[in-house]
Order: sequence, then C-alpha cells, then structure tokens
Amino acid sequence: MRALKSTYVNAMQSLAAVGPLEQFGAAATASQRHGWRRWAASLLAIYDTDRMVALDLPWWNVAATRAVETFLAERPGARVFEWGAGASTIWLARRCASVTSVEHDPDWLARFKRQADGRDNIALMGRSITTDAYVAAIDEVGGLFDLIVVDGRQRVACLERARDRLAPQGLILFDDSGRARYRDGIARAGLAEQRFFGRSYCVPYPDYTSLLSRHG
Repeated sequence: MRALKSTYVNAMQSLAAVGPLEQFGAAATASQRHGWRRWAASLLAIYDTDRMVALDLPWWNVAATRAVETFLAERPGARVFEWGAGASTIWLARRCASVTSVEHDPDWLARFKRQADGRDNIALMGRSITTDAYVAAIDEVGGLFDLIVVDGRQRVACLERARDRLAPQGLILFDDSGRARYRDGIARAGLAEQRFFGRSYCVPYPDYTSLLSRHG
C-alpha cells in the first residue's frame, strides 16, 4: 500500500509540471473556491504545499472545509491549535487570529517554515512522537481554542487532550475519521459528531472528515 501511495504521489507531482496541467493548476487559483476545477487542481498538488497554499486549500473533505470556513468567518478573533502542520496551517492563518501548529517530522517542518515566514499569527512547534511531548504540546499554550485540528499522529490521544482545551461552542476537526482505528476513540470522547463523507482535496476517492463539539 505504501509503495502504491508513493507511486501515485510521484505521478501526480510529475503531471503537475507538464505545461498544460501546470497552466490548469495556476488558472484554478482564480476559480470557484470549493468548485470542481479547484478540487481537480488539488489532485495535482498532493504533498506539494506550495501548490496547495496557492490554491488556498487544506487537505480535508470539501464539505467539512466549507463548514469550517463559515465557522471561522463568524469568529474573526478565533484561536486555533493544530496537530499536523501543512497547507492547512496557512489556510487557517488566513481566516483566524492565531494558529499554533505542532509537527513531528523535522524535515517537513524545516521545508514548511519558509511558507510560514512573515505570518505573525502562526506559531510552529516541532515535537517528537517518541515521547509524550507531541500530544502534550497543546498544554504549552495557555487558554482555550475555538478550533482544534487533529490531523497528525497519535490522533486518539490528541483528541483526548483536546477536549478540555475547547472553548464553549468550539469545534474539533478530526480528519480521516472513517478509519476503523479511530472510531472507538471518537466514540469514547463523548462529543457530538458531524461526519462529512465525499469529495476530498488531494485524493481521487471520497473520504471522511468529522467536526466534533460538546452536546447542547
């Protein structure tokens, strides 16, 4: 499976550099934000944060992305915490007051820091997953968060830690929530779940993203 995924990613990134497709990707930045043209361009931008940042997209389910965008538009002062840095970090920073993102891969973080430079509402944290520091990174930042994104490693443990740091009426975005290994942890969290399934950015198949909130 890993070899197949690597082959697919390499193929998409190679195609993205082909003249007509490169022009298509560039033109898609001016297309309807959540329309089919921009989604199709995202397929060519898989694991390419430069292209995803230009498209102004995170790697989530399309409908869930629209729901989060509406949520943040109603909260211009929103504070966000994110496990798993990437194009979503820039997307969030464009829509909230501050975003703190923790990343376990030092090489990925080093490459990504270039894109975050100059954005004073982004704080990036590198933490190893070989200790508790990755999951506990949220405890290094004071206060509550309007939105918490669980989209990195150790997702069930991160979700458990996120519950007590969620502001009233806040949301937790749990990506890839359809995976069997996450379902028990989501159920144990005791939160209301809105599951989105369907077209998702960067991949040609439908996928899940869930938004979790306190009941009532």
